[in-house]
Amino acid sequence: MIEFRAEARGLSVILKGRLDSDSVGSAWSLAIDTVAERRPATLIVEAEHLDYCDGAGAALLLHLKAQQSERNAQFSIVGANQHITSLIALYDNDQVSASGVPPSRFGLVEWTGKTVLAGLDEIVKLRHFYELCLKATIALASPSRRMRWRDVVNIAASVGVDAVPLITMLGFLIGLIMGFQSALPMRKFGADLFVANILGLSITRELGPLMTAVILAGRSGSAFAAELGTMKINEEIDALTTMAIDPVQFLVVPRMLAATLMMPLLAAYMILASLIGGGFVMAGIGIPPIGYVHQLMVAVHLKDFIGGLFKALVFGMLISSIGCARGLNTGTGASGVGTATTSAVVSGIVLIIIADGIFSIAFFYFGL
Repeated sequence: MIEFRAEARGLSVILKGRLDSDSVGSAWSLAIDTVAERRPATLIVEAEHLDYCDGAGAALLLHLKAQQSERNAQFSIVGANQHITSLIALYDNDQVSASGVPPSRFGLVEWTGKTVLAGLDEIVKLRHFYELCLKATIALASPSRRMRWRDVVNIAASVGVDAVPLITMLGFLIGLIMGFQSALPMRKFGADLFVANILGLSITRELGPLMTAVILAGRSGSAFAAELGTMKINEEIDALTTMAIDPVQFLVVPRMLAATLMMPLLAAYMILASLIGGGFVMAGIGIPPIGYVHQLMVAVHLKDFIGGLFKALVFGMLISSIGCARGLNTGTGASGVGTATTSAVVSGIVLIIIADGIFSIAFFYFGL
């Protein structure tokens, strides 16, 4: 039941009984038309005698609020019980208007500021996450606690062994493509032999670790985010915390350790497969395998190989950590897992590109 009472300060809407999907239909048109006709400066909804309200009733109240907001008029609800207050707060959104006009978009300056602040906030969160990982690793090194090595081995098999066929195919094709692309211009100058120098240095120092990291980010980083995200949604993470088990020690550290240790091995295998692919191209242009291997040994030094493996080690730590961090911060619902997985892949690739740029500058200045 709905009644109206005109007052000096505006208009009062008195609600009684039930305001649900069965009764809101008749009350809706009456309330909207009355408020639109009288255009009160202040609209007060008296809900002392309102026994029940569902989502349909809340929609009516919020529609009245939006109407008043569009006219810069006052709106208030008095006397509502806790259930009705919580229901209205659940559906209330100041950006929704009765006319359906979308909110204004951010300007360039505001968008830039929000993006920078979001990036700084992300850096702070990652730093805090790395602190937790470091503390958990140190705690697991103590005699009173034991690393779950069986889980580390199983995760390492999933990250490393299961990725070998993909690494083999992509590595061989990368070496093959680079060999062809390098041989065509070098042949014009009669420098076919020096294609081995290009392949050896570029694959060992850059492409080998970088391409392996990209594959790991798309394959294992996303898997870590999806696994931990699903556990977060199913409240398994909360269950571990309730049982006084640190989720970082129990779930994150084994994954980070396995991925970090397997990454240099995968990178070395990627380098080998790529050089073999380049060897087929060299053989096709008339360079015998012994000449190709000899030229590689002349061009590629031990520091180049070790530098590439060190990059791979850091890339593995970055990818596994960002995947686990995104998984632990998953939002609610199935879409939260998808968002966390996508964010893990994108963030992982961005981080390894930034790290690779830092390594390139550092190696240049240190003469490595």
